[in-house]
Amino acid sequence: MRRQLRSRRAPALPYGYRYRLDDQDEVNQNYLADEEEEAEEEARVMVVPDLEEEEEEEKGEEEKEEEDSHSQETDSAWWRKLQIVNEYLWDPEKRTSLARTGQSWSLILVIYFFFYASLAAVITLCMYTLFLTISPYMPTFTERVKPPGVMIRPFAHSLNFNFNVSEPDTWQHYVISLNGFLQGYNDSLQEEMNVDCPPGQYFIQDGDEEEDKKACQFKRSFLKNCSGLEDPTFGYSTGQPCILLKMNRIVGFRPERGDPVKVSCKVQRGDENDIRSISYYPESASFDLRYYPYYGKLTHVNYTSPLVAMHFTDVVKNQAVPVQCQLKGKGIINDVINDRFVGRVIFTLNIET
Repeated sequence: MRRQLRSRRAPALPYGYRYRLDDQDEVNQNYLADEEEEAEEEARVMVVPDLEEEEEEEKGEEEKEEEDSHSQETDSAWWRKLQIVNEYLWDPEKRTSLARTGQSWSLILVIYFFFYASLAAVITLCMYTLFLTISPYMPTFTERVKPPGVMIRPFAHSLNFNFNVSEPDTWQHYVISLNGFLQGYNDSLQEEMNVDCPPGQYFIQDGDEEEDKKACQFKRSFLKNCSGLEDPTFGYSTGQPCILLKMNRIVGFRPERGDPVKVSCKVQRGDENDIRSISYYPESASFDLRYYPYYGKLTHVNYTSPLVAMHFTDVVKNQAVPVQCQLKGKGIINDVINDRFVGRVIFTLNIET
């Protein structure tokens, strides 16, 4: 390019302009050199991003190839494991299942069949022999039978009787519970199913133990003011609630010395004057001897457990009163600390007005 500039410009200029032309050539040369450097820099600038893009593409392709190879290796590993499991379940070449042939499995099944059949036969024979020595009507061993426990009705959550006399919704559920519980004690039903026994003596029935036994009547009317017949609200509408107490049934149990078991209630702790008056029904506050012994549910089908009703006619109002009702009698235990229902029951009365 420099030669072309010289060849074009030399003939047109006079000799006097020699030194000026040389200066111009030098300027042109510098200008061209600058242009070439700029072109080279632009080329380098253009080439560097292209190289970076190529490197990134190469790296991406390498990573993709590595991922593909890794996934292929994983797939092949899972496939090999699946093949191994399939061969273990069933090997068509050796014709085995779970590494055993059909003959081996047959022998195992036969052995286990006879083993478990013999075991079942031995257990059945032992149970049959045991039942031959046990009576379904009377317990064989009664030495460790606990003294009778007690329960009360109506049902109260945590044995806390909380109600307001002027708000029927607070005590109506107690009335419903008592009515439902006393349905089996209705006079007409007792007269139809059970017999009228003489009071004050055991009702002993001889004969074979599998014979049905008769039961003595315990009529609802025996509870008088707490029967729900005279006062359908059982005293809850007047702040004088009735609570029924029943002993748990024990086969063959008889109160010792021929004395009936009695019930006694008092304030558990606090001021004894918080309970000023309690009426009991029957008036003896006891479980009459005629309801004993109990022969069990298989033969004593219509047996009705005797009850004692506690009518709290005068209890302090608007405060919680802890009450303890105990069984009193020979052989009765009522002071077990870790069992509050053996021979006694503890509940709370909180009557608001």
